[in-house]
Amino acid sequence: MQRRTVLSALALTGILPTLSFAKNQPVINVYKSATCGCCTEWITHLEKNGFKVNAHNVPNTAAYRTKYGVPSALGSCHTGVIDGYALEGHVPAADIKRLLAEKPKAKGLAVPGMPMGSPGMEVEGQAADAYDVLLFQADGKTRVYRHYAAAK
Repeated sequence: MQRRTVLSALALTGILPTLSFAKNQPVINVYKSATCGCCTEWITHLEKNGFKVNAHNVPNTAAYRTKYGVPSALGSCHTGVIDGYALEGHVPAADIKRLLAEKPKAKGLAVPGMPMGSPGMEVEGQAADAYDVLLFQADGKTRVYRHYAAAK
């Protein structure tokens, strides 16, 4: 089969854009506790969505929130860093991709707490909580970047 035919077939199926995204995607460094299962599940979510992840087990995740400018009020169980942005908590991959495409002037994205149903916090048979993904600034100001409705 000719290369042009293969590339055309991949483009038509939608595989080519995914491969291209994964190839060009910056690495997410994640700082987490070694014993946190939901952090591992969030990393799996990121990898399934085309991100390369370097996970770092650390004794104190709070130190990384401070280092990367995440306001303490937005704290969760892990902190990620990608392309100069901090990612706090269970931020969906789609919102990270949007962040990287739009490149807003901000410190990063956060999903405060650990809302049920957010990536890494899914439990079969359990309803998903409503939650917001917040875009935060260096001065701690936030705005809703995306809202996720509750689901049964």
